[in-house]
Amino acid sequence: MNAMYFLVNTVFDLYLLIVLLRLWLQWARADFYNPFSQFIVKVTQPILTPMRRMIPSIGGFDTATFVLALVVAIVKVYILIAMGMMQASVIGVFIFSIGIVIKEIFKMIFWVLILQAILSWVSQGRSPIEYVMRQLTEPLLAPIRRFIPPMGGLDFSVLVALIALQFLQMLVSDIFVHILG
Repeated sequence: MNAMYFLVNTVFDLYLLIVLLRLWLQWARADFYNPFSQFIVKVTQPILTPMRRMIPSIGGFDTATFVLALVVAIVKVYILIAMGMMQASVIGVFIFSIGIVIKEIFKMIFWVLILQAILSWVSQGRSPIEYVMRQLTEPLLAPIRRFIPPMGGLDFSVLVALIALQFLQMLVSDIFVHILG
């Protein structure tokens, strides 16, 4: 049963990550002609095209993509319930699914920051993936750089962002424990 839990958890988390990356790419106005961005679009487009006919965007926010992220999390929870891995009411499923999406957002930001930092050391701007990672992280790191500029050639903005991310993750976790408590 652990092997099935691992498989379900991994497959749904990976697809949720891709859906959330698409949402982040749109928010950051990243280059959609980049090969990495094209992969994200091609994996999500078959499901999002019919959803967009029914769910309009609100302002600049792509609600269809956000709804898809919630649906992926809800389906994951229901499959885990069917497998006997967890129990929850309908409201519990919805709250737990929101928690899954928030946890995946934090995980995605963490790994994109780490990947962008590593790529900046290795590829020095020549990788198309690094270009997209920089477009994704710059809106998060630019405000930090205004307060803590690079010192001695070292940019501490990623470290500060990771510490802030960890703090926010703990804060949200405490809030969810209090709500579900």
